[in-house]
Amino acid sequence: MITAAASSAVFLVEYVHMISTNPAPCEHVVFTDFDGVEGILVDLNTKKYYQLNETAMLIWKGLERGLAPKPKQIAEEIVAGYEVTDEDAVRNVDEIVGKFEMYSLVRASNGARD
Repeated sequence: MITAAASSAVFLVEYVHMISTNPAPCEHVVFTDFDGVEGILVDLNTKKYYQLNETAMLIWKGLERGLAPKPKQIAEEIVAGYEVTDEDAVRNVDEIVGKFEMYSLVRASNGARD
């Protein structure tokens, strides 16, 4: 049996591992872009879909291209295209990538696509 504290520790180790590598979209996730302002992710394993706003869609596309959330490659693209501070862009990228990880939509990668 895994206690809540042990479970949290396992999650933390997995999260630290993920952010120390480049997260990449999982092969079982399909992305569709709707007019560049919103998108849909479909997890073919769970049959769940996720609606992405414009920011989340830009982050997903950045991950598809192999850009790293750390250092701030994706955040830098957001700052270049929108009126947002560096800090807000980094926070948004971290938050959204964290949600992608939580729903198992991305996997750890060494930067090369599998």
